Amino acid sequence: MKNLWAPWRMTYILDEEKPPGCIFCLAKDGRGADDLVLGVGEHTLVMMNKFPYNNGHLLVAPRRHKAALEDLTPQEKTDLMQKVELAVKALKEVMNPQGFNVGLNLGETAGAGIAEHLHFHVVPRWGGDVNFMTVMGEVRVIPEHIRATYEKLKPHFAVMEKEKRAS
Repeated sequence: MKNLWAPWRMTYILDEEKPPGCIFCLAKDGRGADDLVLGVGEHTLVMMNKFPYNNGHLLVAPRRHKAALEDLTPQEKTDLMQKVELAVKALKEVMNPQGFNVGLNLGETAGAGIAEHLHFHVVPRWGGDVNFMTVMGEVRVIPEHIRATYEKLKPHFAVMEKEKRAS
């Protein structure tokens, strides 16, 4: 029998190192690689999911702490969708996925892990990425270290800093 090691998952399982407060609000200052923030723009931020469903799982959120779409300004809604598009484009270029799951869970009952700050999930998908490990072992295989994926994606979000400085 072979072992599959994923020691970083223990932090999630034990809920250790969870910073107090909203992860998106903490990320607004663009603290960088430690928080897996890829870009912070005028209205929107993009960061990697620290506990991904798949390699390259990104989170796209408004900078303002809002739980409902109707609480966002038209500019924020437009920018949010433009950054979802940027995330898809960057992932296509860097990871060459065959498809995507893009979703927004509004409210805890709908599956939102952080219901008080709405955010989109952008998850790249490949044929066969749902295999026996997930189905039988309830284990996800993430073949690349999250920091390696971060370094590949980070340059694609530099445009967000430029937009923020221009405003």
